[in-house]
Order: sequence, then structure tokens, then C-alpha cells
Amino acid sequence: MQRGLAGKFPRALRIESVDTADMTMTTIKLGHHRLRSLIAGCAVALAALPGSPSPLQAQTVACIVNGDVITNYDVEQRTKLNFLTTHKAMPRQEVLDQLIDEKVKIKEAKKFGVDPTASDIDQSYAQMSARMRITPEQLTKSLESQGIRSETMKGRLKADMVWTSLVRGRYKESLQVGEKDVVAAAKEGGDQSQVEAFEYKMQPIVLLVPRGSSLAVVEARKKEAEVLRERVQSCEAANSYFKSMQNGTIRDPITKTSADLPAPLRELLDKTPIGRLTTPEITKQGVEMVALCERKPTLVDSPKKREIREKMFAQKYETKSKAYLAEIRKASMIECR
Repeated sequence: MQRGLAGKFPRALRIESVDTADMTMTTIKLGHHRLRSLIAGCAVALAALPGSPSPLQAQTVACIVNGDVITNYDVEQRTKLNFLTTHKAMPRQEVLDQLIDEKVKIKEAKKFGVDPTASDIDQSYAQMSARMRITPEQLTKSLESQGIRSETMKGRLKADMVWTSLVRGRYKESLQVGEKDVVAAAKEGGDQSQVEAFEYKMQPIVLLVPRGSSLAVVEARKKEAEVLRERVQSCEAANSYFKSMQNGTIRDPITKTSADLPAPLRELLDKTPIGRLTTPEITKQGVEMVALCERKPTLVDSPKKREIREKMFAQKYETKSKAYLAEIRKASMIECR
């Protein structure tokens, strides 16, 4: 039985028993070289099967990375995708390096159990299409109209997903940004107010205006809001006025920090005295104001500090990512033609 099986394998893949170590090493190297050639040959044969997207291109192997094949068709597809997303023509070697890096990243991630399923990739693809305000099917058709398969985009998404998860997971502690570093960086701008953050307790108020009302009705409600704004001196008074009003309402108190609010509203609240109402604003619902019940300093990030923290984290991540990738790529088996 063993003889029958041995006879089916190429002689080059068998290590014969010889008397010298030199001859053994020579035979091993020859077998290893032909093994890589056999892998490439298998990839060509698979690419030529019925249903292959582009027979001529797919049959040509560009690189073998740790036993995984990158074809010239893969390079062509990624070149098109890169041009579509960046509007720049990327040199072939850059595209090839990008694909090699992704093969290396995915293999390294698998070693640590980071291996997203097909449904995970599909979900990421759907999230991308949602950000573009289209369906996944529409995104696929849009890509196909440019000669790009959806699998090409999903392949890039997978590599990004596993690598981000791997680097953040393995180097979580070293990627943390200290509070002192953030404050120091924020103060370098010379504006202390950029570092300060506040917590706001407030109650939204709406004077209802029926849809389709004339401009005169809207203006009348706005004048009414201005009058009430002069009268109200506290949130207690605001609740007393607006809870008994038939065509007006005051909502439950909410608490937000500086970083949670858009800049225009934050600036408006900073100028509003405690207990008073903000300037009336006309919206779809009617005339809206905000009763500011409390404003106090907080240690939570200010918008500026959050921006600095995110920037510093991104810099740390980029440095660690490049070093890690260079390390594992150096240890990888990469053969290009």
C-alpha cells in the first residue's frame, strides 16, 4: 500500500535516503522549489476552471505569499478599485505590495484567532453601502459597471478589519494616550478655554406651530417666545409656564458634555445665563428654545481634547502598525515573478 502511494508522488517531492548531509539538503531544497512551482501550477489550473472571471489574466501568477496565490487578475482588479476610490493611478508594484501586505496580515491574524466569517464581511460591506446611501446590491452593480467584482472590495475590507482588530488587541496598553499628554498638547495652542469642558443640564422647549401656518402666525409665536424668555428666570419657572401651556411643551431634563454638542449650540449655551432661555429658533415643529438649568466644569474631554486624543492615538497606531507589518512581512515566504 505504501509503495502504491509513493509511486504517485513526483520523485522531487520525496527525500531519498543518502549517506551525506549535503546530498540530503540538496534534495530538500530541490523538493521545496518544485513544491512552490506545483502550488502555482495548481492555482493556474483552478483559475482555468469554468466560471473563472478572466481566463487569461487569472491564469498568470504574480506572487505566492506563504502558499497563497496573487494573480495578475487580482492586481488588475485592485488597480481599478484604487483608481475608483482615490482617482489616482497607482503604480503596479505599489498595488502588488498592497495585496502582499493583506495576505500577510490575514495569515497573522488567523494565528491569533482573528478570522471574520463571510457574514461579518457582508455586514461590513452593507455598512459601507449604507454610508453611501445605497443598498449592497446597488453598490455591487456600481462596482461591476467599472469592471470591479464585489469580492475585490470585500477582500480589502476583510484585510482592514482583521488588521485593525489584531493591532488594537495585541498592543492595547501601548496605544493608550495619557491625560497629561493630551492636556499638554492642548495647552500648546495657548488657549486654555480649548482644554476646558463643561457639563450642561438643560430642557428643550417648543412652542408648537401647525404645519402650513402663515408667516404672520410664525412671527407671532416667535414674539411670544421672546416675551416668555424675558419672564423666565429659572428652570422651575420654565416648567411652570410651559407645562400648563396648551400649544407648548417642555421636555424632560437632559445632560450633555461639551464634546457631545455641536459647536453653534455649545457657544450659545456658554453665553446663556443659568436659568434663562436661549434665543428662539424656528424649526419644523415650531419655535424652539432651551432652558439652561446647570453648567459645571467636568473632567470629560472637551471637543479640542477629544480631537487631540484621537490624533495622538492614530499616530501611535500607525507607528505600531508599520513596525508590526514590517516584522511579519520579513518572516514571510514571498515569491514574485
